[in-house]
Amino acid sequence: MQAKDRIILALDVDTEKEALALVETLYDRVGAFKVGMQLFNSVGPGIVQKINQLGGRVFVDLKFHDIPNTAAAAGRVMTRLDAFMYNVHIAGGREMMTAVVKNTAEEASRLGVNPPAVLGVTVLTSISSTQLREEMKVDKRVEELVVEWAVMAQECGLSGVVASPQETALIREACGPDFLIVTPGIRPGWAAAGDQKRITTPREALDQGADYMVIGRPIRQAADPREAAARIIEELEE
Repeated sequence: MQAKDRIILALDVDTEKEALALVETLYDRVGAFKVGMQLFNSVGPGIVQKINQLGGRVFVDLKFHDIPNTAAAAGRVMTRLDAFMYNVHIAGGREMMTAVVKNTAEEASRLGVNPPAVLGVTVLTSISSTQLREEMKVDKRVEELVVEWAVMAQECGLSGVVASPQETALIREACGPDFLIVTPGIRPGWAAAGDQKRITTPREALDQGADYMVIGRPIRQAADPREAAARIIEELEE
């Protein structure tokens, strides 16, 4: 995999015009584009197909967490939209994850296409161990829970997980080399941390075993987004 293919640009913008302008500017500097709740809820599912038409691949980041039947139906929709990957909350449980994987595969077979990769969200990068214990009443360290959930997701047939780069090495050890790890919370040394607590640099994430890294503001808000992406690619290639 080339260094640029590891970069997923977060299209955390409000309008289709802004999103497609970024795709047109950066389609050859990044591997995929993340469409999250902000953009998807602003402009609708058609944005996925429009990005595909411009040559981009799409990671639909809506974090499905519902009863098995509802989450599975959403997985079928993601397959029809030709998403490259999409995610569900592992906290939804085994039955939900198994149903999602099964229905995604069935829909892809019906359409004669490759199924999107289904990723499990472990613990959000904005959550600390203190918050986990005091607010969510989970008496485990973040690292312990992340690894346990990653193993469960793998057992349910998911392609990989979304997890903090600080847990990447632990997940890689527990789940092996073929399990995808997508890491948000990536900040180059020259960029501000923002509101994410468990962060690391692109090179550190790669060295720890990440397959893909989601990067937003350091590229999107740069004076020259192409130059910012090039700096990250150079860092990854060093």
